[in-house]
Amino acid sequence: MTNAKRLIVAITGASGSLYALALLKILEQAGVESHGIISAAGRQVLKLELDRTPADLPGVTRWHDINDLAAPMASGSAPFDGMVVVPCTMGTLAAIASGAGRNLIHRAADVTLKEGRPLLLAVRETPLNRIHLENMLRAQAAGAVICPPMPAFYTKPTDLADMAHGFAARLADLLKVEAPDAKRWGLNSC
Repeated sequence: MTNAKRLIVAITGASGSLYALALLKILEQAGVESHGIISAAGRQVLKLELDRTPADLPGVTRWHDINDLAAPMASGSAPFDGMVVVPCTMGTLAAIASGAGRNLIHRAADVTLKEGRPLLLAVRETPLNRIHLENMLRAQAAGAVICPPMPAFYTKPTDLADMAHGFAARLADLLKVEAPDAKRWGLNSC
């Protein structure tokens, strides 16, 4: 067994591919073993927003097919330290909140929760309807951390990449991964 942190990074079809890119850069710099899963809609949005494919993203040790329910993260015996879904569609949130394991993202999230490991959901939608809010509450009650991508403006971001990095650093904090260049309230020049 390795001492390096091993995380699952799932990308779904909500707008916000820039957040996934920024997080993967931080994880790569920290030496994290990142296992990626991406939905078909996630691939489309990644291409539309960043003109990239999953193979173009940094730091992913291995991509797993979304339909491969025999992948390591489909079992609690596989030693993963946590999971993040960034960005997270409301459909993915609903599947996780209801325990529906229709694909590897849903199953890996279910396993993450049942094993008591950190599960971060960067839910991305606006406005929110009652179903969205109730699903967030159900997922949170099951142990997930709901982390909508909300930039911090006190850090004075200079562009979209800087804003995405600030949010990704917050996700890294929650996953107990060091993001050394993160701007922190009251600790550096913010």
